Amino acid sequence: THTHTHTMSTKLQKLAEQHSVALDSAEFAKRMDHADELASFRNEFHIPKLHMLPIDQSKLEDPQQDCIYLCGNSLGLQPKQTRQLVLEELDKWERRGVMGHFDDSPRPWVSIDKTVTAKSAFVVGAKESEVAVMNTLTVNLHLLMVPFYRPTAQRHKILMEAKAFPSDKLAIVSQVQLHGFDPAEAIIELAPKEGEHCLNTQDIVSTIEKQGDDIALVLFSGVQYYTGQLFDMEVITKAAHAKGCTVGFDLAHAVGNVVLRLHDWGVDFACWCSYKYLNSGPGGIAGAFVHEKHADLPGRPRLGGWWGVDRDRRFTMDHDIPYISGAQGLQLSNPPVLQTVSLLASLDVFQRAGMEALRAKSELLTQYLEYLVESEFGGEAKVVKIITPKEIQHRGCQLSLMFSALIQPIFHELEQRGVVCDKREPNVLRIAPTPLYNTFTDVYRFIQLLKECVKICAEK
Repeated sequence: THTHTHTMSTKLQKLAEQHSVALDSAEFAKRMDHADELASFRNEFHIPKLHMLPIDQSKLEDPQQDCIYLCGNSLGLQPKQTRQLVLEELDKWERRGVMGHFDDSPRPWVSIDKTVTAKSAFVVGAKESEVAVMNTLTVNLHLLMVPFYRPTAQRHKILMEAKAFPSDKLAIVSQVQLHGFDPAEAIIELAPKEGEHCLNTQDIVSTIEKQGDDIALVLFSGVQYYTGQLFDMEVITKAAHAKGCTVGFDLAHAVGNVVLRLHDWGVDFACWCSYKYLNSGPGGIAGAFVHEKHADLPGRPRLGGWWGVDRDRRFTMDHDIPYISGAQGLQLSNPPVLQTVSLLASLDVFQRAGMEALRAKSELLTQYLEYLVESEFGGEAKVVKIITPKEIQHRGCQLSLMFSALIQPIFHELEQRGVVCDKREPNVLRIAPTPLYNTFTDVYRFIQLLKECVKICAEK
């Protein structure tokens, strides 16, 4: 694993040598941006200008400059195509009313979700029949736990990571209680070793091997929201299946960030939101995956709704129509059209860029951020410690930076200089350079401003 990291560092060094510039120079960032084959995708997004942000404008040198947006792990930026697609549907509603459902336009509302299903499957490494675009993440998690958490007196436990995103924990607790079990006894929360921030894959596997006979469901995130750790989903799935456990993943921070192969890995189910790396807009429509081996959910209950039944018979209004095979059989209601086309605008970009190419750029971009953080702040004083794994295969684009000082004053100073990122009290910044619209120059500028802000706060 360390070899992989070292190889990446060497790659950056070699690139700097090729360009005959220092790795920590502004010129290196400029050269990397110039050579970036994905650079043109930045032009397909609205990058907020400094004067658009709710900050004190009087101190800004150039209010027309782009802000440094490193917050795609919270809310992705708006694709320029989004407004056009949303307006087209508003126009259709204005001009055709209810007839927009079945008209001859390229996107009749009755089948609007079909415009994004195959493209979503492409991003998560699944077959189209294994994916449904619907609801929001936690709604989908509940819908999926109905068929996939089938506890018995002997086997009713759920294994999850400690400090998972709160919504996951709340969903799991409520599902456990729904089945009459005590969450304190039924939920196993796996925490990192003393003094560590991330989980060791082998510890996850050995917990499954030791306690698997009692575990009904292994439910982890794909990428941990706080630390940025990318879990080895393939290894976890294999270990869980070997002990007869069902496996599901919350991919909120993984989808559009790392290469996923849900079908090939044999994952039983997964769900994700689409407003982070998938750039579908605040509160955007979410996704769900059900592996084809469970296509008709044989012998498993479901919470049903009419949008999950056979499309060709849906409007006969009969009460005995069979469900659609696969994930789409879990749909409840007709999808929100404006949210769906908002997602479509972004998925079109992913189709053209390709996940492997995006990931290759992302690895370099995050490696560059890591190099600059360590070279500027990693000395004796250890002002900043990176708590995200060093190994590239164990992280996505996000680095979580833990500061020796309280984060709020530093965060405030960064914000006033047009850096948009995410803070977690008391002392962590989550920085996510996103390959679709972030540049090496963004990363370089961020580090220069961070140096300035840390210095100002230390002097105060």
